[in-house]
Amino acid sequence: MATVSLKTATREDLQAIWEMQIKAFSELLDKYQDYDMSPGAEGLEKIIARYEQPWTVYYFIVVENENVGVIRVIDKKDTSRKRISPIWIMPEYRNKGYAQAAISAVEKIHGCHHWCLDTILQEAGNLHLYEKMGYHLTGRMDKINDRMDIVFYEKD
Repeated sequence: MATVSLKTATREDLQAIWEMQIKAFSELLDKYQDYDMSPGAEGLEKIIARYEQPWTVYYFIVVENENVGVIRVIDKKDTSRKRISPIWIMPEYRNKGYAQAAISAVEKIHGCHHWCLDTILQEAGNLHLYEKMGYHLTGRMDKINDRMDIVFYEKD
């Protein structure tokens, strides 16, 4: 398998991140019609606002000098849980282990304990990935619409 590395995004990268995010989440947006919540429906200003949070870091997921995806880490460097929100791999690069490698890489940078994330219950591949990475369901579930529920994971 190709080696995955992370590259910290800069302000100049935000337009590219936004364009990648819209493309990466368009299929889920079409499927679940969650226009209020989906990263596929967000404007560039939301990415900029998150980037400006002192506790947010966006990383490009890089394989052979190609940006194959992005992972955003929220790390307040206090007692609160670190959070992955969102992570995506571009459609043409999926199912190659890149998301798993990226999660491992951010855990090396930010520490491997005390994480959380949420995902779509109906996306079995996402659930499998996070559970394989040591995350466990918290029991919380938010019903978004008739097609979609969000479930919450933690890793200690």
